[in-house]
Amino acid sequence: MNIKYRNADLEDEEELFVLAENLATSNKLNKTDFSRIFSELLSNNNVDLVIAETESRLVGYAMSFHHSTFYANGLISWVEELIVLEEYRGKRIGKKLMKIIEEKAYGRGSKLVALATRRASEFYKAIGYDESAIYFKKTLT
Repeated sequence: MNIKYRNADLEDEEELFVLAENLATSNKLNKTDFSRIFSELLSNNNVDLVIAETESRLVGYAMSFHHSTFYANGLISWVEELIVLEEYRGKRIGKKLMKIIEEKAYGRGSKLVALATRRASEFYKAIGYDESAIYFKKTLT
């Protein structure tokens, strides 16, 4: 299987929407908001949005944000979303997406890469991440 990795572009919107729907478990996505946000993300220099594709379809993506912090004495990179379609899991696609995100973070001068997960802790441990904190959230809408 030949998987290509690249930065997302405007033509990816429809397929990325479908992937994002598969990732979202606690929120229902709507196309109008997704389109607006997708456009904003593509134009934001502090965002990396990397996709994995076969010759015929998108099979996964990873999205990270980069911002400065006091506690790290500089820039950190936060992986907000990562998904690989279920039928493509176990083929090292998620691992490669994370490697690309890490390389981009390193190139920016990030001190660390962090994320929160509820369903994939074993995957992240397997690729060298340490458990560090408990994640809390408060829904405002």
